[in-house]
Amino acid sequence: MKKNFAEKSVNRTFLGMFALMSATTILLHSCNDKKDKKESQKMIQKNHPVAKKVQKIDDEKVPSDKRVIYLTFDDGPNNGTENLLKVLHKRNVCATAFLVGQHAVGSQKQKENLQLLRKDELIELANHSYTHAHNKYTGFYKNPALVVQDFDTAKETLKLQTNIARTPGRNIWRLNNVISTDIKTSSEAANSLKKAGYKIVGWDLEWKPTHKMELKDNHQAMLKKVDSIFYNDLEKTSRHLVFLTHDQYLTDAYSINELDLFIEKLQKSNRFVFRKISQYPKINEVLN
Repeated sequence: MKKNFAEKSVNRTFLGMFALMSATTILLHSCNDKKDKKESQKMIQKNHPVAKKVQKIDDEKVPSDKRVIYLTFDDGPNNGTENLLKVLHKRNVCATAFLVGQHAVGSQKQKENLQLLRKDELIELANHSYTHAHNKYTGFYKNPALVVQDFDTAKETLKLQTNIARTPGRNIWRLNNVISTDIKTSSEAANSLKKAGYKIVGWDLEWKPTHKMELKDNHQAMLKKVDSIFYNDLEKTSRHLVFLTHDQYLTDAYSINELDLFIEKLQKSNRFVFRKISQYPKINEVLN
């Protein structure tokens, strides 16, 4: 059946409105993309503002409607360390850097980044080994004595003040109240580190990279993962989530902006407080 003139007019009007709405949507997206790009570029400026003092909250008095997040960043000092500090200062939020001893002496730039980390009140430093197992983890953990020696060397080289540490390539926990090993062949080495006095901290959530070493998921996806972990009580210690990513993923504007948005949204929700890892429950107890 042929359509009459009125029907054709309605159809043309609808198509015209649809085209107008589509063009408006594209324009808005374009504006937002430009805005995000400008915000991202701001992150890579050389200087960052001096942070205000971070409010301390008694560990035993976290309100029942709050959850604690520990932002931790591995493998520094490295490319991206300065950008990490800029994001933390923009949001005035504290974090923990798990450092690799060899990276601290790898280049003049890495030496300078180490000094930036040392003098920054928003950051505390912890041990992530000296060699990072040369990225050959299976062989590394077969020799527990050498593993302990590697961490001892890192502690001395980096002049670390605590025994808080994280194992390279393994999600291992060795605290009085949390014992966990992701790959069981690493258990003996982990136990040796604990016997040597190291407090080994793993993580509850990792923001992983793409093959280009950029942050893989966007901030919305990571926020959903945070909520899921707390909702399903999947964190190692209830109401306390240890978050992990790496300095070297923060060298492009997209990744820097996504980390910034992730922290901003967590703060604006008013449901979370941020801590350094030395404030994790019972971590300061003497190891059994």
